[in-house]
Amino acid sequence: MVNTATYTEQELIEGLVAHDEQAYGYLYDNYSKALFTVISQIISSREMAEEVLQEVFVKIWQNINSYDPKRGRIYTWMINIARNQAIDRTRSREFSQKSRTTSLPESLAESRGSGPGVQDVGLMRTLNSLPEESRKLLELAYFQGYTHEEIATMTSTPLGTVKTRIRSTIIHLRKILGNK
Repeated sequence: MVNTATYTEQELIEGLVAHDEQAYGYLYDNYSKALFTVISQIISSREMAEEVLQEVFVKIWQNINSYDPKRGRIYTWMINIARNQAIDRTRSREFSQKSRTTSLPESLAESRGSGPGVQDVGLMRTLNSLPEESRKLLELAYFQGYTHEEIATMTSTPLGTVKTRIRSTIIHLRKILGNK
């Protein structure tokens, strides 16, 4: 859908609240790529990320009246919806079943082609210098969106140990990067 109209943020919000299809077309044309990038950083499967993107736009449509401009910009609100929807999907049974059947090389190949990732930020070399166990915990917590409790269950490690190891790794990374 190519939309030639332009909106100020206030006009866009008013159009969305009125469920104006042209405003939603503008929203999709101008924000879908950014939202897809956020989702793709959490979900490596392009097909599943596209499904989540559609769910995000439905959620925006259904919940636009809950947006409060006093709490932040609409872009931030939409990014939070996209991130939360992607994390919810990773916690779903469907995601768990698909993750078990996807081989690691496929996941890596897909994630490298789907927008900016860890490699693009320049942290990959630093992360690779960490012990494998520490790196894996950070990846699960910060790049895949798992909670400490979920990580503890997945790795059969006590919750306190997971929290301590993640915190220690972050402190170690700060020292490596020179941020005390």
